[in-house]
Formats: sequence, structure tokens, C-alpha cells
Amino acid sequence: MKNLLKSIANDFSHWDSKMICRAGVIAALYAVITWLFGLGGGLAYGPFQIRPTEAFTILPLFFPESVPALYIGCILANFFSSYGVHDIFLGSLATLFAAFFTYICGVVFKNHVLKVGIGGIFPIVLNAFIVPAVWILAGSTDVVYWVSVGSMALTEAVWVYALGIPLYIAVLKLRERGVKVFTSPVHVRAAAANSSAAGSVHESKPDEDINKNN
Repeated sequence: MKNLLKSIANDFSHWDSKMICRAGVIAALYAVITWLFGLGGGLAYGPFQIRPTEAFTILPLFFPESVPALYIGCILANFFSSYGVHDIFLGSLATLFAAFFTYICGVVFKNHVLKVGIGGIFPIVLNAFIVPAVWILAGSTDVVYWVSVGSMALTEAVWVYALGIPLYIAVLKLRERGVKVFTSPVHVRAAAANSSAAGSVHESKPDEDINKNN
């Protein structure tokens, strides 16, 4: 637990300019793409939310800065919601909490399947249970809570897994290739440490061989 808390404190207290810029891009993309799907019929704000930006909720597995970025992006996106301030502030909290717990999965689990599988559960469950409650608080009379929970869970699962998994794989491959836009200080330090360790092993082999010959 102490190591987990230390890791969280480190991730959220040591940001460089690239991480800040990346957070801004994530927030902007979430807001703008959601706005586009919300135009006209408001498809991004109904019971069957057409909100492919929810695939971005997988990004906290890589980038701690995406946690506040998704929250801010969701607040901006919900400015066009017909559920008003309730959806802007309360509805966006579901995204904030989900992003943070998904981030925790990225810290705790090393296996990629577990990271995505368990990490993706939080945006699905929290949005499914919280968002319909927000609609009711906003005064909507045509919301059947448990029906809305089911529809939200279904649509959220589509975006989180059907789009989120390919996104996860793409980001993972780009990070492995060292594409700087997708790397972070922690990731770079880990890669450097692994490279240094590997170099030390290779350097020690001649000495080991000499000792064996002696």
C-alpha cells in the first residue's frame, strides 16, 4: 500500500510540459468529438449515448495526466447536455472517479489483459449507475432508472472495449517504439533502467568467463 501511495504521489506531482500539453489535447479531443456527436439530435447525451470518446477512458492506464484531462473534457462536453448543470458537474464526476480507478489498475496490474479488462469496468459501471441518477435529479420524468442503467452499461461497454482495446494496443506499440508523443517520464526512466541493467549483464560476462578459466 505504501508503494502504491508513493507511486500515485509521484505520478501526480512530477509533470513536465509534454504531459501538460498531452492533457490539454486529450481534454480538447474528448470535448470536441462529443460536441460533434451531440449536434442535432443530441446523440451524445441520451440513454443510448453515441459517445466514442469514452474509448479515451482507457488512457489512464498509460498517462496519469489523462485523469484530470478526461474530467475537464467531460465538463466541457456536457455544456451542451439537455440535463444542464447537473450533468456538467455531477455527471462528469463519474468520469473523474472512473478515470482514477482505471489509472490505479494501470499501476497495480502488469498483465495487459488484466489492465484493460478490469480497468475498463470502472467507466462502464460508474457511468451506468451515476449518470441516470443525475438525469433524475435534473428533473427528467421519462427516465426509468434500471432501464437506463442497462442501456448505459451496454453502450459504454461498446466504446470502452470495442474502441478502447484497439486504442490501448496502438498506444502500447507506439510507446514500445519510443515515439516521444506517447512516452512519459516514468516510462522513459523504466526503459533506461532496463537498458542499463541489460548493459551491466553483458559487461559482466567477460569477467565471469575469466574467473571460470582461472
